[in-house]
Amino acid sequence: MSSRPAPFDALDRKIVTALMANARTSFAEIGAEIGLSATAVKRRVDRLRDTGVITGFTATVRPSALGWRTEAYVEVYCEGAAPPRRLAEVVRAYPEIAAAMTVTGGADALLHVRARDVDHFEEVLERIRAEPFIRKTISVMVLTHLIPDSPEAGVSQPAPERAPDVR
Repeated sequence: MSSRPAPFDALDRKIVTALMANARTSFAEIGAEIGLSATAVKRRVDRLRDTGVITGFTATVRPSALGWRTEAYVEVYCEGAAPPRRLAEVVRAYPEIAAAMTVTGGADALLHVRARDVDHFEEVLERIRAEPFIRKTISVMVLTHLIPDSPEAGVSQPAPERAPDVR
């Protein structure tokens, strides 16, 4: 197996751009736009998937349609040095966490949290704060998405029926 990256040319870039704009665009439509046959586009898409350039196809859904009406970003500050692997294990246990990443600066991690309402968000925050290595959190509630078509504005899973009772 070669350690060299797979070739990625201007046609690949056009294919990826078209799929990012609308993943349901047919190979024939993309091919007509960029001057390739549908078969040639399919071969390139298959190669881009095999090499990890394209990692999947998703639907973007209005969060409120799925029950997520409250959204926040939560800075997480840990006791000592919490390894990213341990943080990843914890955040996977929360269906309300839409995204999580380690960050530079004062905080150790940043969580993108979606909840049904403010009460549900408070329950999630209490559960996060109860993790043994969490020292503190700072939350910022989202009011409006200024770029409504951004991936952060959409969701990939419905809100849970009921949040666990932590009281």
